[in-house]
Order: sequence, then structure tokens, then C-alpha cells
Amino acid sequence: MIGKLALTVMFALPPLAAVSQQPAYDVVIRNGRVLDGSGSPWIAADVAIAHGRFVKIGRVEGKGRREIDAKGLYVSPGWIDAMDQSGATLLKNGLADNKVREGVTTAIAGESGAPVPAEQLASYFAQLNRQGISINFGTYYSEEQARIAVLDHSTRVPSAEELGRMKTLMATAMKGGARGMTTALIYPPGSFAQTPELIAMASVAGQYGGIYASHVRDEGAGVLSGVDELIEISEKAHLPGEIFHVKVAYKPDWGRSMQLIGEHVNAARARGVEVAADMYLYDAGGTWLQATIPSWAFEGGEEKLKERLKDPTIRARLKREQQVGSPGWWNILTAAGGWDGIMLSDATQPQNRKYLGKSMVEIAKDRNSDPADAAFDLVAEEGAGLQAVYHMMSEQDVQTALRFPWTSIGSDAGSSEVAGGASDLNHPRAYGNFPRLIARYVREQHVLTLEEAVRKMTGWPAERFRLEGRGLIREGMWADVTMFNYDTIQDTSTYEKPVSYPKGIEYVLVNGEVVVEHEQHTGAKPGEVLYGPGYEAKNGGTR
Repeated sequence: MIGKLALTVMFALPPLAAVSQQPAYDVVIRNGRVLDGSGSPWIAADVAIAHGRFVKIGRVEGKGRREIDAKGLYVSPGWIDAMDQSGATLLKNGLADNKVREGVTTAIAGESGAPVPAEQLASYFAQLNRQGISINFGTYYSEEQARIAVLDHSTRVPSAEELGRMKTLMATAMKGGARGMTTALIYPPGSFAQTPELIAMASVAGQYGGIYASHVRDEGAGVLSGVDELIEISEKAHLPGEIFHVKVAYKPDWGRSMQLIGEHVNAARARGVEVAADMYLYDAGGTWLQATIPSWAFEGGEEKLKERLKDPTIRARLKREQQVGSPGWWNILTAAGGWDGIMLSDATQPQNRKYLGKSMVEIAKDRNSDPADAAFDLVAEEGAGLQAVYHMMSEQDVQTALRFPWTSIGSDAGSSEVAGGASDLNHPRAYGNFPRLIARYVREQHVLTLEEAVRKMTGWPAERFRLEGRGLIREGMWADVTMFNYDTIQDTSTYEKPVSYPKGIEYVLVNGEVVVEHEQHTGAKPGEVLYGPGYEAKNGGTR
């Protein structure tokens, strides 16, 4: 009986010649300069991938089902967008065309929160998995979401009972897969939350292993107080703190406050508070035009704001406060140096499309108005989503922040709903932020070494945000790869023409599958949801 079984097995095996002809790997990348993401110098090596993971780095004898010749290219871990805005658009288009074509394989979103309520977060992630996405993706949950759910758009402090309900929502979000808690403290109604409330809420996220990440309360003259508030919340709530898109948006403090930010963060880290920051690589920011309106005018929501904007007395008060300031409001108008530093970058109404790329001073002149009234009218006509570019930072400060060892790279931009759509994304950071790091700040300006630049986009943010198994080219880790030509890599997007794809990124792989080939999207969707540490899986494990 044993002999018959052995004979059956023997005849069931394919001939030895057939076995030897089977590819040993799914993909083998050959002849490249491998930067492993740790900051170490490159090595000449082949990289073999099987079942979505790196399985051999060095001399690879076996063949791959797919062989890629990387001669003349650097082979890097896939780049990580530490401050993404793709939560809603990925449901509509999972290809994330602009992201992968600039080398991004992983994105963490949620400055304004998850795109669904806390109790729907697990279902949202399940839908992304069903539909398919081209990048690995995770999101935070915003304190503002819990606040609105309980207090609507009220400015008041929550009662103990209300705070308890808000904390329950935070816990629900963390168990649903959120990676932590965010705030955007210059925008109402998030700006209505005071520090004790934020500490209480962040402590819940911390109990589930989450991070606290914030667009701090002031990025201008009071930027140090904004950073110190984040440090206080992180320290007292016992969780890591992340400064979103660190900047000094106040010309009198250019060249001074950024260095002080570094000193405050380093002091916090020295006493054991895990604080760090991300940044985009431009001297202009992009946000809603309504940010020029003092926060109190938003109490009750957008419709209440529009009602107030119809009142000449209220308009007069708003204009006065735009000049002298208003409690609880960061004056972004002052940060931009006045209305001439604010350029409209978005409009949905046909009659307003002619204003794209024009300053508010130019728009006001065309409307026979003053700039403040022109801004009020545009917000009333277009709604809360109207976008503008604010020229308010310095190149010197960008370079200073880049040299901090604890900064990573985040775009503050979403994925494209329509690939290359003319009105799709309206700041160059959406298409050029990551290649710009190498083209401008390594090759041209020599601010960083290539190894350090790659570390800031790979190994460091993966470690920082607890992205297990990602960020390095090492055996056993997930095979996210970006291959680029150092001599030709270039961001091509500008403020005037933001929708423009970069050059020099030849291949991108996500979980071992080719998503970009010769600078073009292949249509593959091998991305995975990156659940937070508090995720309670109902049906088995996840990546």
C-alpha cells in the first residue's frame, strides 16, 4: 500500500526540466542602484519579489515571471505621503493617478477627518477593498467630526456628558480602523475646541495606539504657541504628536521662527515626548478662501455664514477684524501680506472661471469692488469649498525644516477624481511634491543627500506612523517600490499650471505589482487599506 502511494506521488510530479523552467519569483528588478530607505548609501543589487514581498536582495540567480531592467535607475522603497487628502476621492476613483505617477505608494489622510462618521469607518474601508485602490491607504478621524456630531457648530465647551459621547465616537473610530486623531485648529468649527477638550479626546486615541496630528492653531505670528499646544496635548494625552505641514506663515518671522520650532520640538523629544512634523515643498499654501473670514462668523454652519455676509453691518465688522485681528482666528490675510498675495485657484460657477490664477486685488478690480467684499461675494456664490493659493512662506524656512531629521514629506493634496482633469487639483503639490524633493532640494540646491531625502519619504515615515512591514527594501517586507532616473526626475507642475505630471519616475510597484510603467499608470489596483492599531477585525486579519 505504501509502495503504491509513493508510486502515485512520483508519477504526479512534473518532469525535472519543467520544474526548473518555472519562474522562481513574480518580479526581479535587475541592475539598479538600491537605496533601502534607511539612509544608507546605495548598493548594486538585484531585488526579487514573490507574493507581494521582497524575498531576496543581492545576486538573484532565479528568473522572475516579470523581469525589469533598472539600469541607470535608483530603486527606492515606495514613497509615503504623510499628509494626504484622498479619503473621499478614492471611493470615486481608486487609481490615484497623480499619486502613483509621482512615486507615492502609501498615503495617510484625515486632516479634516475620515470621509464617513465613526460608526461607518469599517464599512468605508471594506468598500475601498472591494472596489480596489492603487495605493496603500489609511486615515485618521478628526476631533471636529465628534464635536459636530454632539455639539453641531456651537462654540461652547462640551458638558461632561457631551464629552463622554464624543470620546465614545473617538473610540468607535479607532476600533473601526482610524490611525489616530486629527485637528485643524485654524478652521471653524474645529477651532472652537479648547486644549483641555483636545487632551481628553486625544487620550482616547492614545489608548488604542493612535497618533495625534494637527494643523496647529496658529501658523503665523503665534506659531510657537500653536506648536507648544500640540506638544502639551501629546505629552498629557500620552501619544505621539505630528505637526501637519510645518511652516512659518508670517513674513516678519521668516528666518527666525522655524529654527525656534526646531528647538521646541527637540526639547520635547529630549524629555521623551514623541513629536515630529511633515511638510510640503512650496512657499505658498492652499486652502479655502473662507479662511480669510474671522471664525465667529461660522457659528451655526455655512448657511448662517451666508446670512451674515448679506448684512452690511457684519461685513463692516469683518473688514475691521481682518485689519486688527479677532479672538480665536488666525489671520491668514496678514500671513499672505494682504489681498495681493491670495490667488484664486478654483471656481465652479461659470462666471467666476475667468478669475482662476488672478489675485484678489485683480478680481476686485474686475468686479468694481474692494478685495474683502469680492472675497465675501465669492464665498457666498461658490460655497465653502472655494480654493485659493496663499503666498506666505519663505524658501529659507522650507530648507531649514527639511534639515530637521524628524520631518517627513506630505502633500496636503488628494488623489485625482478625473486623471489630469483641468479643474481637478489646484496646487502644484498635488502632482509634483515628491519628485521636487529630489530634483530641487537634492540635485539642484544640495540641501539634502539623496539617501536622506529617500529616508524622509520611506523608512522614517513608515517607522514614525507604525506602518508595519513597509518603508524599507528588506527581505520579508511588502514590496512597494519607486524607480527613478536621478538625472531626469523633475516636477513640472506650477501655480499657473498645477495639473502637470512629473518626469523621470519610470516604475512604481505596490505590493509587488507594477502600477506605473515608463511613467504611465497600468490600471492595476493592488493597494491595501492600512488599518490603525486599534482596529477590531470581524472577519480575519489584514495586511
